[in-house]
Amino acid sequence: MYRILVSDKLGAAGLELLEEAADAAYDMKTGLSKDELLAIMPEYDGLIIRSGTQADADVIAAGKNLKVIGRAGIGVDNIDLAAATKHGVVAMNTPGSNSVATAEQTMTLMLAVSRHTVPAHNSLAAREWNRAQFAGVELFGKTLGIVGFGRIGRLVAERAKAFGMTVLAHDPFVPAEDAAKVGVSLVELDEVLAQADYLTLHTAVTPETTKMINQAAIQKMKKGVVIINVARGKLIDEAALAEALQNGRVGAAALDVFVKEPPADDNPLLNLPNVLHTPHLGASTAEAQRNVATQIVNQVLDCLRGVETRNAVNSL
Repeated sequence: MYRILVSDKLGAAGLELLEEAADAAYDMKTGLSKDELLAIMPEYDGLIIRSGTQADADVIAAGKNLKVIGRAGIGVDNIDLAAATKHGVVAMNTPGSNSVATAEQTMTLMLAVSRHTVPAHNSLAAREWNRAQFAGVELFGKTLGIVGFGRIGRLVAERAKAFGMTVLAHDPFVPAEDAAKVGVSLVELDEVLAQADYLTLHTAVTPETTKMINQAAIQKMKKGVVIINVARGKLIDEAALAEALQNGRVGAAALDVFVKEPPADDNPLLNLPNVLHTPHLGASTAEAQRNVATQIVNQVLDCLRGVETRNAVNSL
């Protein structure tokens, strides 16, 4: 009998699959401290996580029977991949399962920040009628810069083009002809930064991309650029962005993610009038939650059973 620990919230459809598995038993224990997680890890063959659990080297080493870590989602920056490989543990994710939801959240934030949707709502809820105060700008005719042209970046490009935007993208791992097929110009990062009226991030966190949106990068951007981040908070130097928002170098930002989540009360981006915040809702749709839950459960079970290993992000 395979034992599986689900240490972050998982959609009901995925839990139902675990219930139905005759050769597996699972425990769902969320909100565990690191010490609590270390204490129980030896009991389990599989670990299913979202973004909350930190599957670091200590946790992986404690999993004496651990064979697979399943990340319900695409980002794996909370898994120590080197440690997983060292201990013979397969680490896997679910690319594509929440791509549409994340792309739609990107467009939602882009539109909302452009039309001052949240402050206008709050003003009217306070029984004010300040139409002139909330005049916005259109997406039509603007240039969108996309950093990272994988599944989500391409979905965002399709939607942006439907709004009449010109789309530039940067991704060193994508051939220019692939982007050209969907009417997108693939260019160097500096050109994206220089040309974009709106800049949206859809790349993984790596040593090269950590704090890639920093003071130096911001200085290369158009004055008044709007920055959207529905990927990972670590892509942005939050102090540098806050300063640029306050001095007008960056016109506005719409942020779904933060370096630390939830952000601390003293986070410099909180409560700035030209910042729209949401609490990491990129994948928070009923459809995405169902897809990501069922996909990761099926992948973990198939891996444990020796049937097939899909979407592994490390090599054993």
